[in-house]
Amino acid sequence: RREQARLRAAVVAEDTEEWQKDAALAGLERVGGLDLSYVKGDGSRGCASLVVLSFPALQVLYEDCQMVAVSAPYVAGFLAFREVPFLVEAVQRLQQQEPSLKPQVLLVDGNGLLHPRGFGVACHLGVLTDLPCVGVAKNLLQVDGLVRDDLHKEQIRSLQREGDSFPLTGASGKVLGMVSCRDYNKSSKPLYISVGHRVCLETAVRLVKSCCRYRIPEPVRQ
Repeated sequence: RREQARLRAAVVAEDTEEWQKDAALAGLERVGGLDLSYVKGDGSRGCASLVVLSFPALQVLYEDCQMVAVSAPYVAGFLAFREVPFLVEAVQRLQQQEPSLKPQVLLVDGNGLLHPRGFGVACHLGVLTDLPCVGVAKNLLQVDGLVRDDLHKEQIRSLQREGDSFPLTGASGKVLGMVSCRDYNKSSKPLYISVGHRVCLETAVRLVKSCCRYRIPEPVRQ
């Protein structure tokens, strides 16, 4: 908890880059996507993956997949300590091997400020790499009074019709993220977007929508 709080103090939840100020994200050329997936039935073996895509064409420029041995136990609220070291290593390998392909922003399968202590995987990864980072989750993390109840489901249904987003406002009054839903193949499954580091929520949502061909944004899907 102390280490998490120390790193949390370094989070910058606002835009820091010139390309973020442009409505069309002009100046953004490379977007990274990261994920750590596990061998089915074995929580100690996983594959840490990093891809870099061109923007706005979303063509793959770089791929790195490494099988890893995950030794840290899973503890709710502290997933980053289990996974982020492998993702940071992937970013470091890229910087050493192909520095010209260094991404200008990272999308990661997980949450950022949408977290019990406001410091999810996307925040942790962003602070340690010092890169803008956005969390993109497939399921709602139920914190600060947020629940996937009938009201939430109704909001999602109306969102699908409107093709818009709505904020995730916790019981504390804080906006912790945004819900976005793209109606591909009549899927009503939403995405939960949250700030990781060096990006504001509005820009994070705009970026994720710009990277979606299907439900999952291309950098994470790839």
